[in-house]
Amino acid sequence: MTRYGHALVIGKFYPPHSGHGVLVDRALAEAGRVTVVVMASGGESIPLRSRVTWLRKIHSGRPVSVTGVCCDAPLDLYDDRVWTAQVEAVRSALRIHASPPVDVVVSGESYGERLAGYFGAENIRVGRTPDGISATRIRSDLVRQWDHLHAATRGGLAVRVVVVGAESTGTTTLSKSLAELYRARGEAWARTRWVPEYGRQYTSVVWDRQRAAARAAGLPAPGINDVIWTRADFDAIGGAQNSLEDDLAEAGSPLLVCDTDALATVVWERRYLGALARRDPDWASPPALARRDLYLLTDHDGVPWEDDGLREGDLSVREEMTEWFADLLTVRQMPWVFVTGTAEQRLNMAAKALEAVLTRRLHLADPLRGPGFDH
Repeated sequence: MTRYGHALVIGKFYPPHSGHGVLVDRALAEAGRVTVVVMASGGESIPLRSRVTWLRKIHSGRPVSVTGVCCDAPLDLYDDRVWTAQVEAVRSALRIHASPPVDVVVSGESYGERLAGYFGAENIRVGRTPDGISATRIRSDLVRQWDHLHAATRGGLAVRVVVVGAESTGTTTLSKSLAELYRARGEAWARTRWVPEYGRQYTSVVWDRQRAAARAAGLPAPGINDVIWTRADFDAIGGAQNSLEDDLAEAGSPLLVCDTDALATVVWERRYLGALARRDPDWASPPALARRDLYLLTDHDGVPWEDDGLREGDLSVREEMTEWFADLLTVRQMPWVFVTGTAEQRLNMAAKALEAVLTRRLHLADPLRGPGFDH
């Protein structure tokens, strides 16, 4: 039996980490319902929407509601007007979320008692975790502190590089080599995941199914060039590719290397369905997906054709498909690099481009600071 009906937990959650989990757990031990209010400011690297999404996933299935507000009021624990501005932002977030009256504020900070007073609530102060983990410490070296992040946070922060290209243009070779290059760094990088192309596995299933149907009807078994594709097939491929990518991002390192993605499936649908293909199916850019940080488009020129049993052998379409990929990435305003040359030259080019992205993406801007805040 809990002592309180409704607990409030506020913070920047920049980013959400294991220490925040301790705070919410304590709130749940004290109250039957918990509302988490994420307070973000405009100069921070992680959008409010992302933090709210990750926290909702982290606490899914529990009596925890997560909402948020962008508040650029200054921070100053000694200024009454600043307190008024900050508290009004919290009240607005609670109203929009239709939260019940607050009975208790659960906080790991000294300001918790005064904040509770604004709501006529009690205050519970939670001490720091034994390992002393904090958002400040995590932001100072995101890679070294990677294991202190929740899985959902890791999945959202991981830099995602996607290798795309026409059939037999070296996408698998490049993506695997890139993942191996970063695994060799050790520490958190050792868990760098490689996401395979789900469409290849699915192609085998569809082909087997259609051959079995032909045999049952007493007809010649279709070859790979005769497989009939439908929109439903690409829906299945795109959705499964998204799920596979997100699962591996949560389990991996600060880098995720993908041998294609759901957006690339738009090109393959165009390849096989022609005029029936869709420009923007739901799975091509679902809002739940994390950002795409870099696309590497493999050149078809100079790459010998290799028949692995699942390729159609139509060399004439490779050049056209390369253009389709380039045009789609350009229209979507995605960051992309065209990689050419030998396998070694392509890997070198890819690594240089990726290193610049990692340097930029794995550095989080400092949050607002002010009198009374020591971190």
